[in-house]
Amino acid sequence: MSETKVPSDRYYTKSHEWVRVEGDRATVGITDHAQAELTDIVFVDLPAAGKTVAKGASVLVLESVKTVADVYAPADGTVGEANPELKAHPELINQDPYGKGWLYRLNLAHGIDPKELLSAEAYQAHLASGG
Repeated sequence: MSETKVPSDRYYTKSHEWVRVEGDRATVGITDHAQAELTDIVFVDLPAAGKTVAKGASVLVLESVKTVADVYAPADGTVGEANPELKAHPELINQDPYGKGWLYRLNLAHGIDPKELLSAEAYQAHLASGG
């Protein structure tokens, strides 16, 4: 297995989302590993701003040429915005999953406990163990 790119400036979930926390807001996307597993993403069912989500609940659905996959909330909160570029260009998720391919921003209800998420090193270990 080739070494997957895992930036150290954010947290990760075992369900392959990345989370960058900035104050009481978190930007969420899927990892490079997840986009590679999904293959070519062709449609994103983006959530509406103002949608209330619970930690662990599905926030949106990604459709690829291979499958359909849910993306889950890393914490309780309200969707602040979804990435408008993905409507016309869902391939940005494959091309730049940690940058232009971000999915949505979550206004956090209670903050995020970093102990409930994985560091870049812990996520890499999770991948190495077959996670």
